[in-house]
Amino acid sequence: MKILVINCGSSSIKYKLYAMETETVLAAGGIEKIGLDGAFIKYKLPTGETRIQEAALPTHTEGIRLMFDTLLSPEVGALKSLDEISAAGHRIVAGGTYTESQVVTPEMLEGWKPFMGLAPLHSPAHLKGYEAVKALLPDLKQVFVFDTAFHQTMPPHAYYYALPYKYYTDYHIRRYGAHGTSHRFVTARVGEFLGVDVTEKKIITCHIGNGASISAVKHGKCVDTSMGLTPLEGLMMGTRTGDIDSSAILTIMEKEGLTTQQANDLLNKQSGMKGFTGVSSDMREIGAAIEAGNERCKVALDMYNYRIKKYIGSYAAAMGGVDIVVFTAGVGEHQWDVREAACTDMEFLGIRLDVEKNRSVNGEEAVISTPDSPVTVCVIPTDEELLIARDTLALV
Repeated sequence: MKILVINCGSSSIKYKLYAMETETVLAAGGIEKIGLDGAFIKYKLPTGETRIQEAALPTHTEGIRLMFDTLLSPEVGALKSLDEISAAGHRIVAGGTYTESQVVTPEMLEGWKPFMGLAPLHSPAHLKGYEAVKALLPDLKQVFVFDTAFHQTMPPHAYYYALPYKYYTDYHIRRYGAHGTSHRFVTARVGEFLGVDVTEKKIITCHIGNGASISAVKHGKCVDTSMGLTPLEGLMMGTRTGDIDSSAILTIMEKEGLTTQQANDLLNKQSGMKGFTGVSSDMREIGAAIEAGNERCKVALDMYNYRIKKYIGSYAAAMGGVDIVVFTAGVGEHQWDVREAACTDMEFLGIRLDVEKNRSVNGEEAVISTPDSPVTVCVIPTDEELLIARDTLALV
């Protein structure tokens, strides 16, 4: 059975085609600049070579059509007929109170639409992707896999804000989290990797990338997560502020005369590592700047690492202890220095890092704590697309 996984952004489409019998990736690619000049598709050939092809793509429908044409190409494709696709699974950033993935039906869409405003940059693109597939393959079953679903086991005291209750009932204002597909994947995978039952463990999962979040997973269920109503809350990120005093935002808006949209852009796209350093949101470029003597970049990295450590400590307190800490995503999997900083001076919590082992790990599954460490610290590469494919297969 072949499952197509689709992740639509406001001007992009990423896709992977899986053969589910072996969970093998048959094809993968990405389409960029939809609706803009210079739109293109980028994909890998069977030889591993990357190819880029420009095309006029005014809407997501043309982008989806180009994706299908590429999958059917006699030269570079992986399909002889689109009938070989059994179903399509879509990554959906904001699922509101949905607790599990859903086969898309007209009724399900109507139930989801009130939550679209929780991810205004992502949700319209998700809907466009679904509709584009439906226009070209009307009988193909499609599944929505919600990034927020894993976090819906949080207790009320963890997800409510201290606002007048009417804002929850009228506008669904509460904490939903994000990156749930990744947190769910690494929670299950670390149990397999270590040969333990995660329903008996207290786990802290650290998804550290350009966007970053940490979750407290107690006995297999999420009990807290660092992102909130939107992905803006929590850790310092590549371009997002993370936690900030709301009065700071109001003060800046007043002094700069910013609209709500301009403030939203400031907090989500111009802040974080990029905004504070004035250099980049890319941690590799930040590292190079530090090597060159940039003190502000050094302070920014200290801020970044401190927030990670602080959340690990707070979630250990929330769960009454911790058995396993997992690092995943681009920075978590590949940057030993961030992992080391987050685990330094944490022996009081039971975390004893194997410094040399940690420095040798770059993107592979590994235990990076010492053999006598009460808390096991691991690196587990995430695979959100595979989990989306698995959910889609299970539902269809």
